[in-house]
Amino acid sequence: MTLNEHLYDYFIEKTWGLTEDWYASLDKNDPEGIYATTDSRLIEGLKKQNYAFHQQFCTLFKEHDEHLFQEWIEEIAKDEQHLSTPIHYILREFFRTQEQYLNLFEAFVASNEQQYSPEALNEWRRKIIQTFEEVITQFSEQSHDRSMERLRAQQDMIQELSAPIITLGRQTALLPLIGEIDTDRAQFILENTLLQCSQNSTQLLYIDLSGVAIVDTMVGHQLFRLIEALSLIGVKCALSGVRPEVAQTAVQLGMDFSNITVKSRLNLWDSN
Repeated sequence: MTLNEHLYDYFIEKTWGLTEDWYASLDKNDPEGIYATTDSRLIEGLKKQNYAFHQQFCTLFKEHDEHLFQEWIEEIAKDEQHLSTPIHYILREFFRTQEQYLNLFEAFVASNEQQYSPEALNEWRRKIIQTFEEVITQFSEQSHDRSMERLRAQQDMIQELSAPIITLGRQTALLPLIGEIDTDRAQFILENTLLQCSQNSTQLLYIDLSGVAIVDTMVGHQLFRLIEALSLIGVKCALSGVRPEVAQTAVQLGMDFSNITVKSRLNLWDSN
């Protein structure tokens, strides 16, 4: 029997035991994440994921495949429970699992040191360490990519919620603006409003500023830019909810609202 075959047989019969030992010694006091769960269904799934790793790792002793862990890594990296677990907790468990393999390998060497050369054994010891380094690196990259995808999706949702177009009638809509408006948000408001008004055939858009505490030169410029752009696609605009401090700032900045319909309250529109 070759060393590779002997190692495979030695490790494969201990895979489930590795999983049980790993979970039994797991620190379950993490303040958050999958390792602190008490849900039996999630615990069973966690053990299956760990067991699947061991089965694939043992294949390493029989064949060389640089994509050996690709599917497993992708599954774990996109798993919602692992995405909700701090990355340093996950890396900690990778290193604990690596320690399991190194300890098991040392037990193998102790019982077979006369059968195989030290050079061959050292080569496999290095291979185990190298494989874990590669898996950890690939997982970290995948996890980062998934986290960035989720962050971008959340940012897109926040942007959409920050500039909602609310339909009031067949050709009438409302754009309530709330909070601080920076350059990026102003650009999104412009693009999203033009798109929504065009798609909905809006002819009259009410822009409510009651939720905007500060109007500086940039915000004023972007507001006029929005109104001018909407006029080019046939949408008439009316402003509402201009706060006294905003009105004072607008006057100080020399903003001209003379050609724009301004209402003091939203509920006045229907009666005027």
